[in-house]
Amino acid sequence: MNKKLLLVLVLVMAMLAMVACGGAETPPPAEEPEVTAVKTGYAIMTSAGKSAAAGDTDGLAQADSVVVAVTVDADGKITNIAIDSAQTKINFSKEGKIVTPLDTVFVAKQEMGTDYGMNKASSLGKEWNEQANAFADYVIGKTVEEVKGIALTDDGVATDADLLASVTIKLPGYIAAIEKAVANAQDLGASADDMIGIGIVTTIDKSKDATAEAEGVAQAYSNYSIVTFDADGVITSCIIDGSQTNVKFDTMGVITTDLAGPFKSKNELGADYGMAKASGIGKEWNEQAAAFAQYVVGKTVADVTGIALTDEGVAADADLAASVTVHIGPFMENVERAYTFAR
Repeated sequence: MNKKLLLVLVLVMAMLAMVACGGAETPPPAEEPEVTAVKTGYAIMTSAGKSAAAGDTDGLAQADSVVVAVTVDADGKITNIAIDSAQTKINFSKEGKIVTPLDTVFVAKQEMGTDYGMNKASSLGKEWNEQANAFADYVIGKTVEEVKGIALTDDGVATDADLLASVTIKLPGYIAAIEKAVANAQDLGASADDMIGIGIVTTIDKSKDATAEAEGVAQAYSNYSIVTFDADGVITSCIIDGSQTNVKFDTMGVITTDLAGPFKSKNELGADYGMAKASGIGKEWNEQAAAFAQYVVGKTVADVTGIALTDEGVAADADLAASVTVHIGPFMENVERAYTFAR
């Protein structure tokens, strides 16, 4: 046999032997991207101080709710934040009659966008939602102490030139809400890269005229969903809450409610809301809201909006109905809203 050919054969056999013995290195498997867990928190701060009794003009029951949702890392730094506000205005006459149509539905300022109309009066020509989002961007990466340390004028406006270039709204209420949201943040499954959104809708259909036997009530009934989503739109954490801001008045349109409040959300009221006594499953409203929130984690918006309902608007699924018997339509709608406005 030709010596050169013999040498080639020997080399080939040697290489095959090395492969068989594991001599060739196998590339290591690709590493999974590191996921940083964060806490999810929120705050709802409601006031009714701009309400006014009826006189020469109709009375006004006005509920203003500042809503902040945050994710916070282990060092207490804000990794993401969404800011919104619900403003509800219900008029009543000096005879104690509700004037605003009871089927009126109020959406939050983020959803209103340019319809809110602040850009016309703003020295920057910027709408409320643009300024709220700019402030949210500014506080990302900061701790609560750093946010509380933002310098403000006596009127509550930022003094920092860079911040003032995009935000001229008064900030104390938003700063207080951020502090509260961070303080109550919990480990609910969110990650640092998740989007966060708020969904809000307010109805007034439970408002009533005053009579000789009972005071009238202008009720702003708001439902809130605070939701985080991963890059695929899957829900990683969810919080559901609600508030009923009641401004009462008599047959002469005089307000009888203490407008100083406090006006607590349903989760803050807890057992004081009083649903457990009337509930067929013996569970309070906040317990049922928490059960729904847990149920939707791991689902997409399409999954949530596809939850089957009975004609009464409660869950048709037996497993879900075992822990949630309240009407869940507003919860579902607000999860979708939260995704639409997620940051």
